[in-house]
Amino acid sequence: MDDVEVRHLPGDLPRLFDDGVEGGVDGGGAGGPAGRALSVPLPEGDLVWPDPGYPQRRLLMRPAFWLSDEPVHGELWCGLRAEHPRSGLWPLLMDESDQPWASGQIAPEPAAEIGQYHPHAFMSEVWADWAEQAADEDLDDLAPFGRHCPGLAPPGVPVDDPGAVADRFARALAGRGMSLGLAAVDRGADALAVTGWQGALNHNEWTAPLAAVLRSWEERFGARVVGLGFNTLEVSVAAPPVTTRHAVHVAAEHWTFCPDILFQGPGSLAGYAEEIRGKTRWSFWWD
Repeated sequence: MDDVEVRHLPGDLPRLFDDGVEGGVDGGGAGGPAGRALSVPLPEGDLVWPDPGYPQRRLLMRPAFWLSDEPVHGELWCGLRAEHPRSGLWPLLMDESDQPWASGQIAPEPAAEIGQYHPHAFMSEVWADWAEQAADEDLDDLAPFGRHCPGLAPPGVPVDDPGAVADRFARALAGRGMSLGLAAVDRGADALAVTGWQGALNHNEWTAPLAAVLRSWEERFGARVVGLGFNTLEVSVAAPPVTTRHAVHVAAEHWTFCPDILFQGPGSLAGYAEEIRGKTRWSFWWD
């Protein structure tokens, strides 16, 4: 877009930010010193506020995200992703088929809390809890690691630009008829916490630790958060594991992040590793 086409954030979108105004902050994390701007036209939509009964609502006196009234095409997501550096708004394809997003049944967590968690510590804690209760016959499910957490997997080798991979996934995912969400975050991983998504509530009470893991996947695997559902998460991956050994190690991380993808899926790390090896899309769901 030409500079003359750039406009300030429309409507109530500035209310999504901590400062509540359109002016950016030094360093450009949410729009830069020139202020936040958006040149992509948006469909009709509205702000979504936290659940009135949420204990921290008084500490977060702002809406959690913006949501379109109707489903959108993938190209809109792509345009908004490209504008994220100057708008400070990360796009999300949000599945409303089984989640009343607009009713405000959400519990946001501040992005500042995400940095308090370390992915390797989260992985080790989940693994230790499982190992303490696991019977010997269960060890084969997590072979070759068994009771011993392997730690974080090494980074993958990029097969394409992360933005390009995310755009392709968004075009395909939008075919499901998903609405558009906009979250005021510096990076897509933080959207899980800031939007108040509670899809993994039965696995982990807080979303910030999961967002910390996603930050690490952004850095190691070129991952980008593309879609959210009631209990689902859709992520594009620009540097997936391509060897069996690497895929099994990544599968171990996925298991601590979302146990259901294993125990209600292929049943073993080896089986799940074959499902994700070389794949540029990761899908998670929690029971």
